[in-house]
Amino acid sequence: MYNITAMFEKTFRGGVHPAQHKELTVDKRIKSIPAPPEIILPLTQHIGAPNNPLIGPGDVVKEGQRIAESESFVSAPVHSSVSGRVKAIRNFFNPVHGMARAAIIENDGKNEDEPFVAARLHQDFTGQGEDPGALPKEKLINIIKEAGIVGLGGAAFPTHVKLKIPKGKKVDTLIANGAECEPYLTCDHRLMIEKTGKIIKGIYLAAGILGVKNIFVAVEQNKLSAAFAFEKTIREIKGSSRQNIPIRVTVLKTKYPQGGEKQLVKAILGKEIPPGKLPLDVGSVIQNVGTCLALYEAVYEGKPLIERCVTLSGSCLREPGNFIVRLGTPLKDAVKFCGGFTEPPAKIIAGGPMMGITQYTLDAPIIKGTAGVVFLSKKETEIPEELPCVRCGRCVDICPVNLLPTEIMRMVKYSRWHRMEELHPSDCIECGACSYACLSKIPLVQYIKLAKQKELKKK
Repeated sequence: MYNITAMFEKTFRGGVHPAQHKELTVDKRIKSIPAPPEIILPLTQHIGAPNNPLIGPGDVVKEGQRIAESESFVSAPVHSSVSGRVKAIRNFFNPVHGMARAAIIENDGKNEDEPFVAARLHQDFTGQGEDPGALPKEKLINIIKEAGIVGLGGAAFPTHVKLKIPKGKKVDTLIANGAECEPYLTCDHRLMIEKTGKIIKGIYLAAGILGVKNIFVAVEQNKLSAAFAFEKTIREIKGSSRQNIPIRVTVLKTKYPQGGEKQLVKAILGKEIPPGKLPLDVGSVIQNVGTCLALYEAVYEGKPLIERCVTLSGSCLREPGNFIVRLGTPLKDAVKFCGGFTEPPAKIIAGGPMMGITQYTLDAPIIKGTAGVVFLSKKETEIPEELPCVRCGRCVDICPVNLLPTEIMRMVKYSRWHRMEELHPSDCIECGACSYACLSKIPLVQYIKLAKQKELKKK
């Protein structure tokens, strides 16, 4: 997709520099896309146990009503983003899982909402003029769980699980992730500029629950406007008892994949996360800035996660931009709001060109983990011929988690699965940097994914 040879001198030392293309949307203020006539809500939109439906065909639902949940701790409920009638519950296109169960809801346009549990939990508290953020952390975690909040950077891991620290573990640092290193995507950048105060209050909510001593906001050098917005707002905020920890805005080099959790911990704290371990194992928790905004909205506004900010971009889109979109909105309705296409896209990618997932229909809905959708032309998406490995070592030099991508590829090609465990393919974050840097155009990430699938089957 990118001119790899021209970027030769920039591919080493733990990162690559793909063309950003953020200029298409970075200066576009966030707009709201109206709720569509019909939404398609996948019943499971998180990493963890699958949800079960709480409604059936013919049921009338309200905006914000819970429609699916699981009894498992590692899960997150799904709420209706509109009021209306349930037309069906059936398998439908899911941007991540292919075909999966979804609720198809006909929007009645009435916007009748159901009071979210957060409003009931702290209505007496707020009625006395108190700060909802000062609620006991157990109640705050319950509000976050009931709101269905997951990591909005793309991973979609349930946030209440991430904030509930296991016994024996200690956390002293919270990092709010605003790096947004994926090309084309600018939704987090715009949120950091336009919703700064709310994000900061959400950061303090997470910090209070975790009991940390250090708070960092991580942005890349190409987002100095966001860094300035944070610095200005931090000075203006009058703190509650939980806002006495200074927030340090850290500007990092612009490179990919700077926004990975392990990369942030290394860049900010100078700590290496061992293979198979998490930031939690070195005393850190990472939260996306969009997730921090969702925390604020759940606790302070009594709002479940029924919409999110999404970047819609690419050379084929007539009016790219950043938008607040109701979850379950089909891509075709979002594209229509953007003025349609200048030419039919050859590839539609949910996420971004480096880590995103190709979509094969505009009927696919926007879900919790959809940070952006990119519409690219045929010229931009030509797949080069795979050539033999020339053993240049680029993929090894730039791998952010210190793997041996070509060695994993060889083991997969020759089915030497007995050697796979020592190569740790499960540590791969699937950032795509190795494939990008490869002179031979080998799709290394695809080989590593196969290795990971084989490991999962063995377990």
